[in-house]
Amino acid sequence: MTRLMMVIFSMASTTLMGVGIVVALTTGHDTLQPILLAAALGFVAAVPVSWLVARALA
Repeated sequence: MTRLMMVIFSMASTTLMGVGIVVALTTGHDTLQPILLAAALGFVAAVPVSWLVARALA
């Protein structure tokens, strides 16, 4: 299940980081710190998401 989680994590982290960056930019936070914070939050949020999806698939 760990291998499946890592594959899902690679896709989920990219997606969630991109969503976070788009949200930050559309709300007017266009400096470096909010963009990096949004990307970091997307990266961290992808860990439990990928684990839950891998558990549901396995």
